[in-house]
Amino acid sequence: MRYWCKLEPKCIFMARQSISLTPPNDEWLKAQVDSNEYNSKSELVNDLIRQARSQQAQIDWIKAKLERAEKGGFTEDSKQSILRQSKSLMNG
Repeated sequence: MRYWCKLEPKCIFMARQSISLTPPNDEWLKAQVDSNEYNSKSELVNDLIRQARSQQAQIDWIKAKLERAEKGGFTEDSKQSILRQSKSLMNG
């Protein structure tokens, strides 16, 4: 693993990786960069990973709630309250 650092007051070490992409995925990445949505494929891949990590945190929260509910029996929360809590987490 190689690291690089810009010469700035706050130096951040970033791991460099080599990955292989299928042609459709590579074309999609190129299209996103070409549309100026992202400056580079690396920026886009990092954003996708951040999104996946956030989604995983939401899934973990839901799983924990379900496990707690299964162990604890019925909830007193209304359907609307549960939905509101879930939407709050998704937007949060």
